[in-house]
Amino acid sequence: MFLIPCGHSKKRVFTVLAWVVALVATGGSLYFSEVVGYTPCKLCWIQRIFMYPLVVFLAVANLRKERAIYQYVLPLTITGGLVSLYHYLKQKLPALQNVASSCGREPCTEQYINWFGFVTIPFLALTAFILITILMLLVYKLEKRRNENEEKDISRSGINCCNS
Repeated sequence: MFLIPCGHSKKRVFTVLAWVVALVATGGSLYFSEVVGYTPCKLCWIQRIFMYPLVVFLAVANLRKERAIYQYVLPLTITGGLVSLYHYLKQKLPALQNVASSCGREPCTEQYINWFGFVTIPFLALTAFILITILMLLVYKLEKRRNENEEKDISRSGINCCNS
C-alpha cells in the first residue's frame, strides 16, 4: 500500500518524487563534473540535455498542479534513457567499444566509477530516467482514469454537448 501524505493525491506525490529523482540526478552529474573533476563525454552531455530540463518542468508542474505533465516529460525520459542505455552498453560490451570509439576529447568508454562491477555514471542516469518514466506512466494512468470517470459523470447527468 502506497502511503499518501494527508491532503495530497497520488498523482501529486508521483510528480514530486519524479522531481526529486531529476534533482538528485542533476546534482549528481554536477557533483561528478564540477567537484570531483570528471570531464563528461559527448554522450554524457546528451544525457544532461534530456535530464536537466526535467528539474524545471517537474517543479513548475508541481507548483501549477499541471494535469498532463507526462506529455512533456515522457519524450525526454524515454529518449534520454535510450542514450543512457547505449552509453552503458558501449562501456560494458567490448563489441560496442570499438564502434565510433572517438567520442570527442573524452572517450565514451571511460568508466570513472564502477561500483559493484556494474554501476557506472550512465547506469545511474539510466536508473533515473527509468524511475521518472515509471512515475510519469503512473501519473498518466491516474489522469486517464480521472478523465474516464468525468466522462461517465457527464453521461449520467444527461448533458450532451453535441445536441442543443
